[in-house]
Amino acid sequence: MPTLKTAELGTFSRIAGIGAYRAENLVTNDDIAGPINSSDEWIRQRTGIITRRRASKDVGVLDMSEEAALEAIASAGLKPEDIGGIIISTVTFEYFTPSAAAALTARLGTGPIPAWDISAACAGYCYGISQADALVRAGTLDNVLVIGAEKLSEVIDPEDRSISFILGDGAGAVVVSSSDEPGISKTVWGSKGENWSTIRMTDSLYDIRDNRELAFPTLRQDGPTVFRWAVWDGAEVAKEALAASGIEAEDLAAFIPHQANMRIIDELAKQLKLPESVVIARDIADNGNTSAASIPLATERLLREQPELSGGLALQMGFGAGLVYGAQVVRLP
Repeated sequence: MPTLKTAELGTFSRIAGIGAYRAENLVTNDDIAGPINSSDEWIRQRTGIITRRRASKDVGVLDMSEEAALEAIASAGLKPEDIGGIIISTVTFEYFTPSAAAALTARLGTGPIPAWDISAACAGYCYGISQADALVRAGTLDNVLVIGAEKLSEVIDPEDRSISFILGDGAGAVVVSSSDEPGISKTVWGSKGENWSTIRMTDSLYDIRDNRELAFPTLRQDGPTVFRWAVWDGAEVAKEALAASGIEAEDLAAFIPHQANMRIIDELAKQLKLPESVVIARDIADNGNTSAASIPLATERLLREQPELSGGLALQMGFGAGLVYGAQVVRLP
């Protein structure tokens, strides 16, 4: 009987390069406080957000993904034709199909490589990293581009007090490549389906189709439920990810959680008992909550402002809509 040839196993993976696209329009709390009958002080106290960035009308998920991708590819010392696969995490691409990732292959000129989108909201980037890690380690793909990109300004109601005022737009990208040493730990991930509606759209697209009197669907959330879950359950997920990586909190150079809310970030750091030596990403203050884009955007900023973190270990953790979560430890590029 002939022997079946399979992909080689045993190689490691790492993040080889990173890029970011920050939306061009700076939106202050005062700019959006009126319609929600709020104030700069109220928003800062509850979220830690001072400003958020939102894209112009003619800039979409694909445009932002392309800019971040080109920067990440260059950062990795590669060319577009070196990319073997593309994964984009987004919940705001304007088409059901085809995927944003498939369209991006043509824009970048990568050739006919595999490309697909992930719908895991704020945990989507960590999901993408886990998939890219497995594909590279299995020898299935080389140099996988992982992107988190969102244009959340398209799916908000300016008068909604539950979530609209925290959201922004942007894209972050990394290249996951093979490595002689481990650069990405095992991912701890899952979902709490019973809480599926905690962060949700107001109506389905089919509801809109069948009832033209309904407004375009926008995001809503049950803030207190999300906060409690993120702090208590989220801390346990982060602890599991640390344990799965085989390191201790004091071995970390940085903690990069999803930029959902400054109070959540501070509570998670407290629950994890992080030493003062661990740098904590707080990109949310200036860029708001960008869902799938928030972790790579926060990572890019940390490395730009504190390049000495390069080569250190970071615990990254995403959590969001559908109460989907994912966390892993990575070596920073």
